[in-house]
Amino acid sequence: MQGEYFILKISSLFLGSLLFSFLINRIFLKFSKNLGIRNIDDKVIRWNTTSKPAFGGISFFIVFLLVLTQYQIFFPNQYSPIDTRLIGILVAASIGFLVGLADDAFNTNPLLKSIAQALCAIVLIATGNSICVFEAEWMNYGLTFLWVVGLMNSVNMLDNMDGITTIASIFALIGMLTVIVFNKTFESSYFVLVLGLIGALLGFLFFNWNPSKMYMGDTGSQFLGVVLAALSIKFLWNHSAIEYNATSRQFLLPILAFIVPLSDTLTVVINRLSKGKSPFVGGKDHTTHHLSYLGLSDQSVALLVAGLGIFSTVILLIALSITNWSHLFTILFAAYALVVFVSLFLTTKPQLFGKEPKHDENEQNTPEIN
Repeated sequence: MQGEYFILKISSLFLGSLLFSFLINRIFLKFSKNLGIRNIDDKVIRWNTTSKPAFGGISFFIVFLLVLTQYQIFFPNQYSPIDTRLIGILVAASIGFLVGLADDAFNTNPLLKSIAQALCAIVLIATGNSICVFEAEWMNYGLTFLWVVGLMNSVNMLDNMDGITTIASIFALIGMLTVIVFNKTFESSYFVLVLGLIGALLGFLFFNWNPSKMYMGDTGSQFLGVVLAALSIKFLWNHSAIEYNATSRQFLLPILAFIVPLSDTLTVVINRLSKGKSPFVGGKDHTTHHLSYLGLSDQSVALLVAGLGIFSTVILLIALSITNWSHLFTILFAAYALVVFVSLFLTTKPQLFGKEPKHDENEQNTPEIN
C-alpha cells in the first residue's frame, strides 16, 4: 500500500510539472506580442528566421523552483541537515538563468556570459558539486570547471533548430533517471528534481516542436546547461552504485548521456578551426543543419536526435549493469560513442561523397554564444 502511495505521489508531481509547464508557456505565448521576441533586429543566427518569443527558459526556472517546493509537500518526513550541494545547484542555476535572461533582453557582452559561466562552475565546486575521478583535488576541480563551462556552451550552441536542445536535454535527464532507478534512490530531492525537469521540458516541447511557437532562448539554454552539468556530476561522473567503478566508465557515462550536444560542438569547433575561424562565431554549419542539407526535414532531424537519445540510454543502462568492468568494455562503449561522432561529423563533409554543399557556410558573422 505504501509503494502504491509513493507511485501516486511521484506521478502527481511529474504530471503537475508537465501541466504547469504547458500552462505557463501557453500564458507566455498569449502575452508575447511585444515581449521576449527574438530575431527582430536580432544578432543571433538561427535556422528559422521567423520572429518568435523566447520564454521557454523562464518556465524552466519557475518549474525548477516549484519542484523544490513540491518536494517538501509530497515528502514532508524526509528531513535532513541542510544540503549544501543542493543549495549550490540552486545558486548556480539562478546565475545561469539571470545571465541568460539578461542576454535575451539586452544582448549582453559575450565576456559577461563567460564570467557568469565561470562563476557557476566555481559555485558548484565550492559547494561540493565536483567530479571525483583523480586523486589530486586540483585536477578534479579543473575537470569540473571545464565540464560545467563546456556543457553550458554546448547546450547553448545546440539550440539552433526547433526541438533539438529540448529533446537532447530530455534524454540526458532520462539517462540520469536510469541511474536513479538502478541505484533505487527514489526518495530524494534530486530524483524529484530530475523528474520535474523532464515534465517541464515535455510541456515546453509542445510549443518548441517544429514548426515551433517559441524558443527557450539563452535563458533556457544557460539554465539547462548548468543544471544538467550539476546533476550529471552527481549521477553520471560520480556514480558509485558499483563497488569497483573504473575511471574509464566515469568518463563514458556522461559522454553517452550527452552524445548529441558533445558531438555537435566538437564537430563545429574542428570545422571552424580548420578554416581559420573562431569556433564562437555563429553559422548554419551545425550537424543538425547538415542533416537538413542532406534532405531531412526539421521534424525528421528532431526524431533522429530522439532516436539517438533512446539508443544511447539503452547503451548507458547496459554500461551500468556490468559488474566486472574490463578494458574490452571500455573499447566497446568508446567505439559506440566514436561511431556516433564520426557519423555526425561526416554529414558536414558532403565532398567526401562526391557531392558539393548546397548552402552557404560563410553565413556567420555573429557570436555563437550570445
